[in-house]
Amino acid sequence: MARLDFKLPDIGEGVAEGEIVQWFVGAGDTVGEDDPMVEIMTDKATVTIGAPCDARVERICFEVGAIAQVGEVILTLESDAASNVEAAQRSSRPPATAVGEIRDQLPGAALFGGDRFQAKPLATPATRRLAKDMGVDLRLVRPSGHGGRVTRDDVHGALRREVAEDRPNAPLEERQPIIGMRRKIAERMHQAKATAAHFTFVEECDASRLVDFRQQLLPEAERRGARLTFLPFIIKAVTDALRKHPVLNSAVDERTNELVYKKYYNIGVATATAAGLMVPVVHNADRLRIFELAERIERLSRAAQDGTLAPEDLRNSTFTVTSLGKQGGLLATPILNHPEVGILGVHRIKEKPVVRDGNIVVGKVMLLSLSLDHRIVDGHVGAAFAYDVIEALENPERSFREYL
Repeated sequence: MARLDFKLPDIGEGVAEGEIVQWFVGAGDTVGEDDPMVEIMTDKATVTIGAPCDARVERICFEVGAIAQVGEVILTLESDAASNVEAAQRSSRPPATAVGEIRDQLPGAALFGGDRFQAKPLATPATRRLAKDMGVDLRLVRPSGHGGRVTRDDVHGALRREVAEDRPNAPLEERQPIIGMRRKIAERMHQAKATAAHFTFVEECDASRLVDFRQQLLPEAERRGARLTFLPFIIKAVTDALRKHPVLNSAVDERTNELVYKKYYNIGVATATAAGLMVPVVHNADRLRIFELAERIERLSRAAQDGTLAPEDLRNSTFTVTSLGKQGGLLATPILNHPEVGILGVHRIKEKPVVRDGNIVVGKVMLLSLSLDHRIVDGHVGAAFAYDVIEALENPERSFREYL
C-alpha cells in the first residue's frame, strides 16, 4: 500500500495560505476520487478540495481553524494501487475547485439522532442554512427525503427532540472558535476602525415622491420579472453624486501613502447572510439603468444567501451602501469598507410630519447616515455629497427619468 502526503495545492490568484474551515473526512475514512475532503477559506474565496484518487485517510495534519501554507501537507492518504498515488502526484490538474461559497460551519454543534452519523449528508442549500441557524449538525439528522436527503422537517424534528431531552448536567456556557467568514469579518472591521478616522454625517430625506415614483414603476418591473426596491434609485443617486465629488470614490494605498482616485463606479451592497455580513459588488453601476440595477442587485442578493457568489462578485468596490430595510432603525453609524473612504447607511422610511410650503403635512422620511474617512474627506465635502444624494432622491422624476 502506497502513501501520499497530500499538500495544500496552489489555488491561484496569489493565494499563499488558507484556513481550515471544515473537514469532510476523518482518519480511517475511505474516499473516492474527487470526493470532498476539506473546505479551505482564503482571502479570495472558499474552496472545496477533493480526493486525487481512491484512497484511505491515514492522518489529518491540521485542526479546524488552523492556517495552512500552500505546499504544506494537510493530510496523508494510503492507496492500494501505487499507480493511483503516482498519477495523483504527477497530475497537473489542481485538486481544488473554487465554488464561490461562503459558509461558516462551526464545530461543536449539538448532537442529534443518537449514534447516527453521515459524513456527507444530502441537503439543499436552504436546508443547510436552516440547520446552521438552528445549531443542528446535519451529519447526525436522520433523513426522510427522497434518496436519503435531509429535509427542513427533519431539521425541525431533530431540534424538537433535542429540546425535549432531559439534560440536567448541560453546561451553562459553550465555546466556539471564531473561524471562517466570521473571522474575516472581524479582521476587516477591526482594520477599518483602527485605520480610518471615522466621522458620520446624518440628514433627513423626504422620500414621499420617491415612494410614489417607485409605485408607478412596479407594473413595468413586474412585466420584466424584476424586484424593484429603493436600492436602485439610491445607487443611481450615489453614482451621480460621486462624479461631482470624486474624492469619495477614492481609496487610500497605505503602502505608498497615496490617494487613488477611481475612474469607475463599483458600488458594494452590504448584505446580511447566514454566514455574516457580506458586500457583493455592482460593477459599473453608473452604466446600468434602474431596472438593470434591480436585476443585478437581486441576482447578487440571491447568490449571497445561497452561498454561490463568485470571487469577482466580492472584489473592487469603490463605495458601499448598507441598508437594513424594514429593520433600518432610527440611526446607525456604518463602519467603512476598508480601504474605501465612504459608506452610506440607509434607514427605514417612516411617516413623520414635514413642512411643505409653510404647512405641516405627513411625509415619508428616511434618515441617511454617511460615514467618511476624515483623513481624506473634509466635513463640508461630505455634507455636499449627502445633499446631492438627497436632492436626487427627493426629485426622482427629474433625477431618474433618463435612466428608465
